[in-house]
Amino acid sequence: MSKVILALDQGTTSCRAILFDKEGHMIGSSSKEFQQIYPQPGWVEHDPEEVWQCQLEVMRRVLKENNTAPEEVAAIGITNQRETVVVWEKDTGRPVGNAIVWQCRRTAGICQDLKAGGYEETIRMKTGLVVDAYFSGTKIKWILDRYPGLRERAQKGEILAGTMDTWLIWNLTGGKHVTDYSNASRTMLYNIHELCWDEELLNLLDIPKAMLPEVKPSSGYYGSARSELLGAEIPITGAAGDQQSALFGQVCFETGAAKNTYGTGCFLLMNTGEKKIISSHNLLTTIAWSIGGKIEYALEGSIFVAGAAVQWLRDELGLIKNAAESEELAMKVPDTQGVFMVPAFVGLGAPYWDMYARGAIFGLTRGVNRNHIVRAVLESIAYQTRDVLSAMEEDSGISLSVLKVDGGASANEFLMQFQSDILGTKVIRPANLETTAQGAAFLAGLEAGIWQDKSDIEKIWIADKEYTPEMDLYHRNQLYNRWKKAVNSCRTY
Repeated sequence: MSKVILALDQGTTSCRAILFDKEGHMIGSSSKEFQQIYPQPGWVEHDPEEVWQCQLEVMRRVLKENNTAPEEVAAIGITNQRETVVVWEKDTGRPVGNAIVWQCRRTAGICQDLKAGGYEETIRMKTGLVVDAYFSGTKIKWILDRYPGLRERAQKGEILAGTMDTWLIWNLTGGKHVTDYSNASRTMLYNIHELCWDEELLNLLDIPKAMLPEVKPSSGYYGSARSELLGAEIPITGAAGDQQSALFGQVCFETGAAKNTYGTGCFLLMNTGEKKIISSHNLLTTIAWSIGGKIEYALEGSIFVAGAAVQWLRDELGLIKNAAESEELAMKVPDTQGVFMVPAFVGLGAPYWDMYARGAIFGLTRGVNRNHIVRAVLESIAYQTRDVLSAMEEDSGISLSVLKVDGGASANEFLMQFQSDILGTKVIRPANLETTAQGAAFLAGLEAGIWQDKSDIEKIWIADKEYTPEMDLYHRNQLYNRWKKAVNSCRTY
């Protein structure tokens, strides 16, 4: 019987389940969107129970639709939206409230207090992260502060917290409270040097250590999915945050290899091997993965709004019917006619980290039409990527000759060519765009014995298309300088 890997991709807007064979081919997938909850401006929530049921539904569906018996599944690998936090009761498994999503800005005030208290450098040196509402720690503090008596119950071990990987594993296994190194490193509570939940940071945010999960290798055994869920017990042998998983799925195994994932947000990661590079340009130092007792690190630049800006064109402005139409409209005009769009809907991420910046469109004239605006939105994704890549090159001392790309928007031919143009760098898109899920499958498959080592995985990775720069240096720099001017106009100082 030929064994397959079941990869769970729990994203910001949907849950997906994808089957991969031992050649790394995707043999079936199923997905379903879930509700986005916006209680106040800048606040974003998910219903944890809905997310769990959504994930379970697509798991069952992908097996059924592809005539795959549960006994044929060698292992489950999990990848997830990072930093999003669920807090739940240990005895009942009931969440105490909605999950607070990574995009949510409600804890900006807590972050300001940490900065005012002089803790910014301490947090950065211990966790590799900047102080920002993006990360999990202040979200947990906010929940504990909000519900009377909850902190005391957490101290007794009655209340648990975790990111979405932890929440899914808890439900799949019937009570295993675990996470992996990559997700732990995104909480602003985990010491990436000593590899432990940091007592000083826990005390600073008044978070009981008892409510936090055990941290395990990204490729390793987490427990087994209960037989009543899928029809057989299936081992869970891989887990990683979505961006680290995509880095692994892109086989960026060598120091200096980099990828960019174009999803709801946009995330550029560079593998720095066993070396932790502390950025001087507001990039993040994060754990990439842990395999066989070895920890590898990465530099990361997080862009909050990428594909979400295209969704905004569709859902809020009604300028496009679907994401694919953005490419067609952008290519109807030779340029944006001087329009620049800064999609700072929830502030600006790397390298600015401005929680209070807001989006704007600049350069509007009477001749501007929807094609120009759509093109400006797509170009904004590429400009933000250059912002991060420039900072990354300076921090690492490495000039990238190739950027690997993945995620939904990497299928956009206009965007990928413009990305290559504005970077002056070759861009390579893989044959399988589902590299986030594929990374989870690779991590799970290594532990399950589907692949013996990373070299086995490198042999089955296939490139689809390469883009090379066509724009001259003068035009590239002229456009980028105007972009920087637009961004500066949106910032709060």
